[in-house]
Order: sequence, then structure tokens, then C-alpha cells
Amino acid sequence: MTFFKNLARDEQGATAIEYGLIAALIAVAAITAMTNVGSTLSGTFGNVNTKMSKGVTA
Repeated sequence: MTFFKNLARDEQGATAIEYGLIAALIAVAAITAMTNVGSTLSGTFGNVNTKMSKGVTA
């Protein structure tokens, strides 16, 4: 019976799960931010490419 009482009081597993959830949340936020930056950066490079192409042909 004392094994189950000690197991119920042990919070090490809960701490590991919390750290895992925090890491997953940070990963999702980083992926979202990088996706948005990537889209913006792609548009910027496309714009630069278009303007440079016009300059070469003119």
C-alpha cells in the first residue's frame, strides 16, 4: 500500500510531461513563425527578381 501512496505523491512524471508540452508549444510557435517569414521572404525575392529582370532587358 505504501508503494501506491509514494507513487501518487511522486511528481517527477508530471514535471517531465509539462516540459514536453512546453517544448511542443515552442516548436509549433517556431514552425508558424518560420512559415510566415518564409512566405514573406519568398514574395520579396520574387519582387526583386522581377525588377532585376526588367533592368537587364531595358
